[in-house]
Amino acid sequence: MLNKAMLDAMNEQIKQEFSSAYHYLAMLAHCEAVNLPGFAHWLRLQSQEEASHALKYFDFVQDRGGRVALKAIEQPPAELNSPFEVFQQVLDQERKVTGMIHQLYELAVKENDYASQAFLQWFITEQIEEEKQASRIVEQLKMIGEAPAGLLMLDRQLAARSDG
Repeated sequence: MLNKAMLDAMNEQIKQEFSSAYHYLAMLAHCEAVNLPGFAHWLRLQSQEEASHALKYFDFVQDRGGRVALKAIEQPPAELNSPFEVFQQVLDQERKVTGMIHQLYELAVKENDYASQAFLQWFITEQIEEEKQASRIVEQLKMIGEAPAGLLMLDRQLAARSDG
């Protein structure tokens, strides 16, 4: 069974994962509006991935005899200035999530909650890939700047992302 501190932290993480998914949907809508369907495709898959992460936490809490308490998530911004700003926000969001997962793991260690430690290890490893992908796209956008040809090439590259 999860103790209160661990349960509260897991419920907060569920909120954060759903919040990430929601923010990525807003970014997707922006990219569709500015005719970057490849960027939008990448963000759709990222949103779905974050929602699936939230559900993993959801199931873990329930499997451990805890009660999921869904919390309100804030409305994301509807307008962004550039693809660079979009992906800088993606990178910032992923770094924030990484920090929260590390805090969860530290709490699990403090509480001698070995099951939570084992569960969280997958997320720790996953976040390495999440940050790597976002960082690469940010660096590519820095190289491209606002060059239309470069943006179109990156848009095509991002459109090729598969959900597997």
